[in-house]
Amino acid sequence: MAEMNFGGVMETVITNKEFTLEKAREVLKDETIAVIGYGIQGPGQAGNLRDNGFNVIVGQREGKTYQKAVEDGWVPGKTLFPIEEAVKKGTIICMLLSDAGQIALWPKLKPLLVAGKTLYYSHGFAINWSDRTGVVPPKDIDVIMVAPKGSGTSLRTMFLEGRGLNCSYAVYQDASGKAEDKTIALGIGIGAGYLFKTTFQREAISDLTGERGSLMGAIEGLLEAQYETLREHGYSPSEAFNETVEELTQSLGPLFGEKGMDWMYANCSTTAQRGALDWRPRFKAAIKPVMEWLYLSVQNGTEAQISIDRNSQPDYREKLNAELKEMHDMEMWRAAETVRQLRPENN
Repeated sequence: MAEMNFGGVMETVITNKEFTLEKAREVLKDETIAVIGYGIQGPGQAGNLRDNGFNVIVGQREGKTYQKAVEDGWVPGKTLFPIEEAVKKGTIICMLLSDAGQIALWPKLKPLLVAGKTLYYSHGFAINWSDRTGVVPPKDIDVIMVAPKGSGTSLRTMFLEGRGLNCSYAVYQDASGKAEDKTIALGIGIGAGYLFKTTFQREAISDLTGERGSLMGAIEGLLEAQYETLREHGYSPSEAFNETVEELTQSLGPLFGEKGMDWMYANCSTTAQRGALDWRPRFKAAIKPVMEWLYLSVQNGTEAQISIDRNSQPDYREKLNAELKEMHDMEMWRAAETVRQLRPENN
């Protein structure tokens, strides 16, 4: 473990320098890691673990996702099984189904979690809001979490590029006395950039806040607001899109991602600097109350209940696809298709 300075606050982080891949393999050498669910996180985590030399199987119900697992090299009857069979074969059960899927599966899963098994999550939702989800693990198993700070696709892509995606980790229940080592070993195994300690509660609340806030909900709302304002004042789709999205993702984002927002500011024109510095506090003042409202809605369980209620409806997928299609059909994102085609790498 290493002590690192995060803006003046010292925190403990773990990398593969302190906890090597060889050590992770030693910790998990007698384990069969059963990845349950091959949707968002499953392919990345299962693939990285397999490539890193761990004993991995996949549990997935038949259908399109099952066929994707076969195409990715998982062999039916050898490394690919129906969910309940994979749970029986595995010693570490990686619960990577959707939150709604986990809730639906729990009554069948719980009796299979016999003493000595480990229940692994990549999100604290089901455990943190157990009063709403009904997910209460047996006391004689380890319950742990490694939560990648990004999608499973990013986890896999960065791994193949020789990079790692940062992850938080937590131990909820340590029945074996070895839960923390297993947790860290799994984090190293899935290709974490570095690992930082959290709790199931903190991860669940911060994750839902981030997704609804700056990572997805707020950023899309901001982009739509600026694009629509420019269009309503007579600017073309191309100009409005370039000034709203393309410059952010292709030019400025990589700059502040590399060295920070201050460095990005320092590498822009003095006019841009002045305007950004003047308007930053105005946007913060407008947005901070909304962020506090969002945080409280997550903390008190309102957002979790909305997710449970909506995602458990039989026509959930159809309604979701309709909402995503509405976003897909927006002029801003249709303009994006043309702009991407005009990028130099596509010509």
